[in-house]
Amino acid sequence: MPDFQYRKSSHSNPERECVEVATNVPTVVAVRDSKRPASPSLRFAPSAWRAFHASLLKGDTPTV
Repeated sequence: MPDFQYRKSSHSNPERECVEVATNVPTVVAVRDSKRPASPSLRFAPSAWRAFHASLLKGDTPTV
């Protein structure tokens, strides 16, 4: 398993839970819950993560 180096957003409240993201492995973006760091992470292709992030920045509403 890759050695993911997770980081929190600088906008996060350090006292509260948030999502942590690891982008240090070129073939995958890993996402986990900061209050459960030992739990499994979600993994995305970098292109899928970029598309998701871009849609958030634009304010798009996610569809299921």
